[in-house]
Amino acid sequence: MNSDFEPAKKRLSIWLPLLFALVLALGMFLGSKFQSVEVGGPNIVLRNSGGKIDQILKLVQNRYVDTVNTEDLTDKTISQLLTQLDPYSAYIPAASYEEVNQPLEGNFEGIGIEFYKLNDTILVVSALSGGPSEQVGIRGGDKIVTVDSVPVAGQNLSNEDIIKKLRGKKGSKVVVGIKRNGQKELLSFTITRDRIPIYSVDIAYMVAPEVGYIKINKFSATTAEEFRQAFAKLRSSSPIKGLVLDLRGNPGGYLDAAIRLADEFLPNGKLITYTEGRTQPRRDFSSSSSGLFETGKLVVLIDEGSASASEIVSGAIQDWDRGEVIGRRSFGKGLVQEQFDMRDGSAVRLTVSRYYTPSGRSIQKPYEGGKSSDDFLQRLERGELFSADSIQQNDSLQFRTASGRIVFGGGGIMPDIFVPADSNKFSDFFNALNNTGTLIQFSYVYADQQRSKLERFKTADAFVKGFQVDAPLVQALLDFAKSEGIEVKGDAYKKDLDTIRLYLKANIGRQLFSNEAFFPVMQQRDKTLKKALEVLQAG
Repeated sequence: MNSDFEPAKKRLSIWLPLLFALVLALGMFLGSKFQSVEVGGPNIVLRNSGGKIDQILKLVQNRYVDTVNTEDLTDKTISQLLTQLDPYSAYIPAASYEEVNQPLEGNFEGIGIEFYKLNDTILVVSALSGGPSEQVGIRGGDKIVTVDSVPVAGQNLSNEDIIKKLRGKKGSKVVVGIKRNGQKELLSFTITRDRIPIYSVDIAYMVAPEVGYIKINKFSATTAEEFRQAFAKLRSSSPIKGLVLDLRGNPGGYLDAAIRLADEFLPNGKLITYTEGRTQPRRDFSSSSSGLFETGKLVVLIDEGSASASEIVSGAIQDWDRGEVIGRRSFGKGLVQEQFDMRDGSAVRLTVSRYYTPSGRSIQKPYEGGKSSDDFLQRLERGELFSADSIQQNDSLQFRTASGRIVFGGGGIMPDIFVPADSNKFSDFFNALNNTGTLIQFSYVYADQQRSKLERFKTADAFVKGFQVDAPLVQALLDFAKSEGIEVKGDAYKKDLDTIRLYLKANIGRQLFSNEAFFPVMQQRDKTLKKALEVLQAG
C-alpha cells in the first residue's frame, strides 16, 4: 500500500502549486464580480464591485430604510442615463415594448374602429373597411356604452383606458353594447378581434388635372407598399404629370422605408443617404432601376414637424435637383437609432450613427447634454416660422446640389421655396370652439342626427363639391356652443365665419368619408399646397 502511495504523493507535490494558482485566480475573478459590504462606523465601504451603478443599486436593495422596487428603480436609472447622451437614445420598459413598437410595425390587434370621446361617451367615427367591426355591422355614429356588459359611458375613461378595453389578441372576442340613433333598444355585437392595419398614407387624390397628391404621416414597415398602391390607383384614373408628396408633420420612422420611398423618384444608382458612426463604418444606400415616378414634376412639402426619414427623402430630392422642396425648415433629426432587445422583454434604442444627404450634409441640429438647443419655441421667438430671413444658417456648413446650388447642413432641410406659417389671429370665440373640441363635437352630433339626409352624397368628392354650410347650420353651432358654456358676443364670430364654415364642413365630411373628405376640404385654404400647384402648373 505504501509503495502505491509514494508515487501519488510525488505527483501531488508537483501539481499543488498549480492548483493553488488556479484557486487564487478563480478567487480574484469571483471577487471582481461580486461586491462585499464592510461596515465601518457610520460609513459603508463598497469593495470589488463591477461598477458604480451596480454598487448603488445593490446598496439600496440591502440597506435602504424602506422596501424598494429594484426593477422599477433600475428602469428609471437606465432611462436617466440614456437621456444624457442625446435626444433620441431611450430605454423601453418591457411593459411598454409592444405599445411603443406598434405604430411602426404597421398593424395592431383590435376591433378596427376610429373613435372620438364625446361627452364621456365613445362615439364611433368610422369602422375601418374590411375590419372586424365593419363585418358585424358597426358603423359611424354608433355609441359604445358597454364593453363585455361593463358600462363605459359616463365613466370618465381616458383614451388609453378605452384602447385597452377594445384592443386584444387576434381571435379573442369582445361584446359591445351599441346605442344607435333611431333605435330604442341597445344593440349587442360580438366582435372577434383581428390584426388591424395602421396606414401611413393619409390620403391620395387628384388635387388638380394631371396632378396627384399623396400625404404620408409616418414611415412604417408598410409605407413604401402603401405609396405604390396609392400611386397606381391614381394613375389608373388619370395621367400623372406632376405629384405633390406631403411630408409635413411626418416625424419619420424606419430608415429602410425612407430609402424605398426615395427610390421611387430617383433613377438607378443615385445615392439616397449614407450613415456613419464612431463604431459604424460608412454605409451607402442608393436607388435601384424600378422607380414609379422618376421623370415627372415633383414637389415635396415639409415643415418644422418633418423629421428623420422625412428629411432623408426631402434631402435626397433636393441634392439631386429632382424636385422642389416647399414649406419651412424641417425639424433637424439626423441620428440613427438601433434597437437592442433585452432578455426581460425591455429594449434600448441607442444612437449608433448619423445619416447624411448625398451632398454630405448632416441634418442633425445641435444638442448638448442630451437636449436639443433648437426647438419649436426658439424658432417661434426668432420669427423664422414667418420669415425666411430669420432662419439661422451656418455659413461654414455649405454644400452643393448636383447642379451646383448651395444648400446648408447642421440643422434640418431648408426648403427651396419658403412659405410662412399662418399668422392669422382668431377670435376668442373661435379659439374656444376649437380648443375645447366643441366644434368637433357638434360636427359629429350633426352628422349622426342627419345621416339619412347626408346619404345623398354617395362619394367623398360629391360631398366636397356639393355640401354647403348654410346660415341655419352656423346658427345651430352657435346654439350648441352656448349650451356648452361658450359665450357668443353679438356677431363677433363673423370675423372667423369663413374659417368656421371650413372646419364644420371638414369635420362633418370626416364623419361620413374619413380623410377622403376631410383633407380636400381643409386644403382649400392651404397656402403651401397652393404654392406647390403654382410650381407644378407653371410652364
